[in-house]
Amino acid sequence: MTPDPQISAPQQRENPDPHEQAHPVPWSMRLLVAMLLVFCMAYITAADIETPAAWGDGREADELGGGKTTGAAKVDGAALFSSLCAACHQANGQGLPGVFPPLAGSEWVQGQASTAAAIVLHGVHGHLMVRGHPFNGTMPAFGGQLSDEQLAAVLTHVRSQWGNTAAPVSLETVAQARAAHQQRTAPFEGDKDLPAHD
Repeated sequence: MTPDPQISAPQQRENPDPHEQAHPVPWSMRLLVAMLLVFCMAYITAADIETPAAWGDGREADELGGGKTTGAAKVDGAALFSSLCAACHQANGQGLPGVFPPLAGSEWVQGQASTAAAIVLHGVHGHLMVRGHPFNGTMPAFGGQLSDEQLAAVLTHVRSQWGNTAAPVSLETVAQARAAHQQRTAPFEGDKDLPAHD
């Protein structure tokens, strides 16, 4: 057989190109897939979707959410602070100079509980003096997001941390502050608009 003149010598030395062939899936692989499908269907069918997942730390849903049946002491004020407040006021309560005021040693935190509650309920916008330093920012309102129990818990936490020694905030104090400012639809305009803190 004479070589094809169109094929060069290097091409003749190459192996032929691979071709796709019809190889059936091994029976062992088919059996494994079938067993997995049967197991998955049995598992889903046997699962009880009415049973709620267990809370990792053993607390009940009401304790985590501060439901109506719980008191402020049962709501985790530290967890609320970490999730809602620490980004601005920092985990150490020192805030960010000129932007977010410190909570540690703050006259607004340690002063009248009703004023502290009003601030968290409705937020503050504009000029605010804290520990002799000016701040000009915006704190969002949490009154529509948190229950009275949750507000009392987070305020109680803040008033007892970083050297603060103010008394706990009661549910009644938060409820009274909510009622006293129920007509307010905007944040307080800094120092001039806030109730006295002492």
